Amino acid sequence: MAESAAAAVAPSAELLEFPKKDKRRMLHAVYRVGDLDRTIQFYTEGLGMKLLRKRDIPDEKYSNAFLGEPGPVKGGKSVIAFVKDPDGYMFELIQRGPTPEPLCQVMLRVGDLDRAIKFYEKALGMKVLRTIDRPEYKYTLAMMGYADEDKTTVLELTYNYGVTEYTKGNAYAQIAIGTDDVYKSAEVINHVIQEVGGGKITRQPGPLPGINTKITSFLDPDGWKTVLVDNEDFLKELQ
Repeated sequence: MAESAAAAVAPSAELLEFPKKDKRRMLHAVYRVGDLDRTIQFYTEGLGMKLLRKRDIPDEKYSNAFLGEPGPVKGGKSVIAFVKDPDGYMFELIQRGPTPEPLCQVMLRVGDLDRAIKFYEKALGMKVLRTIDRPEYKYTLAMMGYADEDKTTVLELTYNYGVTEYTKGNAYAQIAIGTDDVYKSAEVINHVIQEVGGGKITRQPGPLPGINTKITSFLDPDGWKTVLVDNEDFLKELQ
C-alpha cells in the first residue's frame, strides 16, 4: 500500500517542477476601458507610451490596443507620483535607475499573504524577491517575479492588516504571462488550486477563436485573473 501511495504522489511532484523550468515572463496587464481611442491618447501623450499594435476581434466582440515603451526607463530613486487615467485606474510613477521594462510592477491586494505567495510560487513558478512589513501603516507586501526587479516586470502582493477580501468590480481584467505549454501549465494550476484550497480555471487550454493563439486562464485564491499565453503563438501575433 505504501509503495502504491508513493507512486500516486510522484506524478504531482514531478508536474509541479514544470513552472520552475518553463520559459516564463510577464507579458502585459489588461484593463477594460470605455473609450479606447481616448485611452490611447492619454497613455501616448500623458505617459509617453507608444502604440505597439491595435486589433479588432469582432467574433469575440472586443477591440484592444497594446501600449508600451520598448526602450529603457531612466530616473532617480525613491521619488514617486500617482496619476489616474480617464477610466480611473491609478498608476504609480517611480523614478529609478534604467530598466529594460517601463512597467515596473502590478499590485494585487490579497487577503492571505502566505497563501498567495504559495500559490504564485507553485502554480506559476515565481520567486519571492523581497518582503516589506510596514506595521506603522498596517500593511505587508511581497515582490514576486521571474527575475530581479531591475530586470523585469514583477508582481506586488499587498496585504492590508485585517482585510481578508476585496470587491473586484468588472474593470480590471488580468495579467498575461508567457509559457511554453499551456496544457501542462493548466494541469499544474489545477493541482495547486486543490492544494491551497482556492482559485479556479476559467478557460481550459486551447486556441482563441479568430487568432488561434493558445491560452489558458484562471483565478487565484483571491479572485485575480491570470492568462497564460503560448510563447510561440504570442511571437506570431507580433509579426
